[in-house]
Amino acid sequence: MSSDPMLWDQVWIDINIATMQADHSEPYGAIKDAALAVKGDKVVWVGARHALPKFDSLSTPIFRGRGGWITPGLIDAHTHLVFAGSRADEFEKRLQGASYQEIAQAGGGILSTVQACRHASESELFELGRQRLNALAREGVTTVEIKSGYGLDTATELKLLRVARALGEHHHVDVTTTFLGAHAFPAEYQDNPNGYVDLIVDEMLPAVITANLADAVDVFCESIAFDLQQTKRILQAAKAAGLGIKLHAEQLANLGGSELAAELKALSVDHLEYLDEAGVKALRQSGTCATLLPGAFYFLRETQLPPIDLLRQYQVPMVVASDFNPGSSPLCSSLLMLNMACTLMRLTPEEALCGMTRNAAKALGLEQTIGVIDVGMQADFCLWDIESPAALAYSYGVNPCQQVIKKGEIIPR
Repeated sequence: MSSDPMLWDQVWIDINIATMQADHSEPYGAIKDAALAVKGDKVVWVGARHALPKFDSLSTPIFRGRGGWITPGLIDAHTHLVFAGSRADEFEKRLQGASYQEIAQAGGGILSTVQACRHASESELFELGRQRLNALAREGVTTVEIKSGYGLDTATELKLLRVARALGEHHHVDVTTTFLGAHAFPAEYQDNPNGYVDLIVDEMLPAVITANLADAVDVFCESIAFDLQQTKRILQAAKAAGLGIKLHAEQLANLGGSELAAELKALSVDHLEYLDEAGVKALRQSGTCATLLPGAFYFLRETQLPPIDLLRQYQVPMVVASDFNPGSSPLCSSLLMLNMACTLMRLTPEEALCGMTRNAAKALGLEQTIGVIDVGMQADFCLWDIESPAALAYSYGVNPCQQVIKKGEIIPR
C-alpha cells in the first residue's frame, strides 16, 4: 500500500517498534529509533526514523513516544467474559478440602454459573461484561474473543451471544464471538447426552446462525464432557455452515481431540496439557494453532505442562490467552498471562508476546488485518513506557500502557 505523505492523519516518532513480523531479522521484529504513519484506519508507513519521508508537519498531528515501545494491540483469543454470578465460595471450599464432586452435588460448579446466567437480564450481563472488557482494554487489549457456554439452552445461549455482540458494538475493543453450547451437559440432559447433542445441532446452532451471532463454534472435548464422536458431529455441522471451528481438548487427558481438530482444519485447539507428539504433528500439518491457557493452569494448580518443546520443534503457532471465566481462571489480565506463560510454561517473553499478537490473530482467522505492525495492516497498536518488549512479561502490578490506538483512533485514557 502506498500513501501520499502529505495526506497522512498522524505520525509517531521518538519510538521503538516491536512489529512482531514473522520474517523480520530482529527479535520481536524490532525497529529502534523508528517512526510510524497512519491514514484512516491503516498503517501506511513504518520504518527507521531517518528514512521517514517528508510530510506536511504543519497540518499532520505528530505524536512523540518519549523513547517508549509500540507493539500491536494485544489480542485475547480465548475468554468466557460474559457471565453472571461468582464462584468465590467454591474457591474457598476447595481450599478447605471439599472435592469437585462434592461441590457439584451441592449445586456448584459450572451449573451454578448456568443458573445465574439463565436468571440474569441482558442489561446485567452487558454491564458485567463491560467492566471486564474495560479491565482488558486498560492493559492494551484491542481484540477479544468471547465464548458463550453458560446457558446450555437455546434462549440463554442466544442471550449470551447477543450481549457479546453488543459489547463489540459499544466498545472500542473488537469482539469476535464463539458459540460454546457444547460446554457441558445441562442438568436436564444428564441422562441423555446424545439428546443434548441433537439439541445443539438441530436447534441451537441453526438459531445462532439465523441471528448471525457467532463467528466460530467450540466444543469441550474431554472425558467429563463431550466425546470424540459427539464433538465431530457438532464441529462438522458448524463447518458445513461456514463457521470457524475450535476445540477445548487435552486438558485433563489425551482423547485425540487435537488430531480431530487438525483433520477438520480447526482454527485452534486450546488447553493441551496432555497433548502428545502425534497431536503436535497433526497440528503442524493442518496449520491449527495451539492455545495455551496459563491462568487455568495456575488456578487449578495443574502439574502437567503442555509439550512446549514439541510445539517449538514442529513450529506450531503458540497462542497465549486468559481463559477468563468464573470457575477455572477468574483472572482478567493480559499482562498477567504474559508473565505466567513465561514463569509457568517456560515460554520466552518474545514467544509470549507473539502468542498475544501475531499468533492470536491467526487463531481468530484475522491474521490478514491485525496482530503485526506493517503497512496495510489495521492501525491497532499500543505505546508502552518500557525499556524493552521483554518488560511486558517481566513484571506485574504496574500497568505500563501509555496509549492505545484502535483503527487509527486514539482512545482516551
